[in-house]
Amino acid sequence: MPNMLCGKRILITGAARGLGRSIAEAAAAEGARLVLSDIRQDELSTTAETLRQRGCEVETHVIDQSDPDAISSGMAAIADNGNLHGLVNNAAIATGVGGLDLMEHDMALWDRVMAVNVRGPWLMTRAAVPLMPSGDGRVINVASDTALWGAPKLMAYVASKGAVIAMTRAMARELGQRDIRVNAVAPGLTHCEATAYVPQERYRFYAQGRALKREQQPDDVDGTILYLLSDWAKFVTGQVIPVNGGFVFN
Repeated sequence: MPNMLCGKRILITGAARGLGRSIAEAAAAEGARLVLSDIRQDELSTTAETLRQRGCEVETHVIDQSDPDAISSGMAAIADNGNLHGLVNNAAIATGVGGLDLMEHDMALWDRVMAVNVRGPWLMTRAAVPLMPSGDGRVINVASDTALWGAPKLMAYVASKGAVIAMTRAMARELGQRDIRVNAVAPGLTHCEATAYVPQERYRFYAQGRALKREQQPDDVDGTILYLLSDWAKFVTGQVIPVNGGFVFN
């Protein structure tokens, strides 16, 4: 399926590093015109320049998803350059959110996680919808399998990703009237910069529990997201696809 996204303008949030960067590289290889956003300006610039050197069309926008005004201004700048065919809501707080149980959890951390991981994708989607041509819009929300199996000592993150799953289904119902497809992927513990803090015990727990007995890498998730962005998934909406090597079956 070469060039399955040829000419499509795709916005990927949290694209400076890790899973977001991997998704961007995979989408570029399939001919997408990339719009990349992140709060990490230097890393975002580095990722974009690397992709440009490969001949990819890339524009970047520094957007803080905890700030509704930053989302509004960033999406207005994105709109100036034309329509969007797809949005991958990948940006999230995933670092430094684990280790405490629900009795010890910090309310300030809870609020920060919800602002970025739940309100952020809602506001990004709301701003992107008017830019999506009828019949050619895709929204992919990156959730987490932690919300499917109930990972302990990760309460705010798990709750936020559970909300993303529920929101995906509600979005699919509402945006179906505009012929926009909305789906979610739920990766397992993926080895990248954002999860470098995770104890090795949790990595071993995942590796032992998976049907496929190895560590998950960012590019393990790319193919499912490319499929959902493509015309191959034109009649798929409201679905949550675990991509975790069989740690959770759905």
